Amino acid sequence: MTDNRRREPARPAGTTSDVREPLPRLLPSRSRTGAGAGRRSGRLVLGAVCGLSAGAAALGVAELAASAVRPQASPVVTVGGAVIDRTPPALKDFAVRHFGTNDKPVLESGIVVMLALFALTLGVAALRFRRSASAAVLVFGVVGVLAARSRPDRHGLDVLPPVVGAAVGTAVLWMLVGILALRGAPPASPPDPNPGPAPAADPAADAGPPSPPLPEPRSFDRRRFVLAATATATASAGAGLLGRTLNSRHGAAAAASRAAVVLPRPASPARAVPAGADLRVPGLSPFLTPNPAFYRVDTALVVPKVDATTWRLRLHGLGVRQELSLSYADLLRRDLIERDITLTCVSNEVGGPYVGNARWIGVRLADLLREAGVQPPSRGGPSDQLVARSVDGMTIGSPVETVMDGRDAMLAVGMNGEPLPFAHGFPVRVLVPGLYGYVSACKWLQELELTTFDAYDAYWVRRRWSRRAPIKTESRIDTPKPFATPKAGSVPVAGVAWAQHHGVDRVEVRVDGGAWHTARLGAQDSADTWRQWVWPWQATPGEHTLEVRATDREGRTQPEYRVGTLPDGATGWHSVVVTVT
Repeated sequence: MTDNRRREPARPAGTTSDVREPLPRLLPSRSRTGAGAGRRSGRLVLGAVCGLSAGAAALGVAELAASAVRPQASPVVTVGGAVIDRTPPALKDFAVRHFGTNDKPVLESGIVVMLALFALTLGVAALRFRRSASAAVLVFGVVGVLAARSRPDRHGLDVLPPVVGAAVGTAVLWMLVGILALRGAPPASPPDPNPGPAPAADPAADAGPPSPPLPEPRSFDRRRFVLAATATATASAGAGLLGRTLNSRHGAAAAASRAAVVLPRPASPARAVPAGADLRVPGLSPFLTPNPAFYRVDTALVVPKVDATTWRLRLHGLGVRQELSLSYADLLRRDLIERDITLTCVSNEVGGPYVGNARWIGVRLADLLREAGVQPPSRGGPSDQLVARSVDGMTIGSPVETVMDGRDAMLAVGMNGEPLPFAHGFPVRVLVPGLYGYVSACKWLQELELTTFDAYDAYWVRRRWSRRAPIKTESRIDTPKPFATPKAGSVPVAGVAWAQHHGVDRVEVRVDGGAWHTARLGAQDSADTWRQWVWPWQATPGEHTLEVRATDREGRTQPEYRVGTLPDGATGWHSVVVTVT
């Protein structure tokens, strides 16, 4: 019989029947695919570390370089100042409204975050484009230089910190990415001392082209990279900390000069606060605002610290017959006036917190102007604007006629019985009662120039705010707070009202749109200060809306409908919603 069973081909000697022939590898194994993806992710992380290290080094060294120039030369400060200069008024109001006095730290933090994201992106890009990404770090320096040159108080050496910081950041990124590019060869496999018989040729393997060999895993010098990155981080932190420390010493002389100031007795002291001016209702703002609680709204990311012993004021300009140059000691030797004056920021929304009342001491500004030969426009003077310039480059323009109309406009040197705090303008600031601060209250004053409104637009006027801005009659409910839950019965509704340089005549309160009720006013100190008020409300359970309005001594009642702060201050009735239990 013929055997029709399929016969297996003969196997070479030394093989067994249970060995399977290997199939050609057409795709990489899942484990190798995962390993490759893991290696790629790891390299991206390392690239990000390179970028962040470069950014930190640039910032730290720039901060240290700024200590050799001045604190305002720090790139974060110069860039932040440039951002503020270019911020639209609506966005500026948004920042003040939502962040209050924390708007500057928020801005600085945002700049640092943006720099970190930029540095991270460059670090990842440098893995493939080392030269281009390293060169792009120089953008950091370019932005810093442009910002420094755009600032109104720019100094020639302000461009140094961003240039030095960018150069160091470029070098650090080039170095760290270079270490990643240094790949070590895999260790050689030792020869097998007992090689087996050579495998027989595989006919299936000869059927097509051989599969490409899988790349051998290679690794960079991990120890060297960790050491370099750690050293960079340590040096960056040290440079930044040293720079901050040295920058803080820039104000040591200024602090010493302020500590040495003894304010003289005013020739014209303020009268005692009348009995009954402070109603002492719980939750009501005190009649005199303590210095630490007094609002601060300005554009200075770093509070200028001026040495009073070297400070000088220059008064010059159109219509000035005799220029004046005065030292701080010269001012203190003059007759000083002391007055209680309420200040209000034009950024204060209806019911907002940017209003405060303090006792100020200073030199009457009209006396200085007359001494220099200045006449107001009503008496034929050629200048109608007094431009005050700060050491930080801020310019604020006030109407000459208003400054010289008999009100207590002054160059203030003291606040609530002590020399001006640095945050409020030490050594000297301007105060003009009845005008919003952006046209009257220049801090860190160093120059007064007489000019015209047609010839010059001050800082905020160039940003679409009004040239003249008398403070509008306003009132605010301090207690109960919005969404409070007072108990039924007698609830004191209390707050403050202001109509600077005119005086508050009447305050009225109503509930749920009903009839108006006249509140009891605290005693009036002067027409330039706010007045406290209180109204006893017999509260009934449920949700209620409280509203307030004020009337000044000119008979003007604040309008009902709210208007925003731009271009010359907000107005409208303040209201709060409470739930009585």
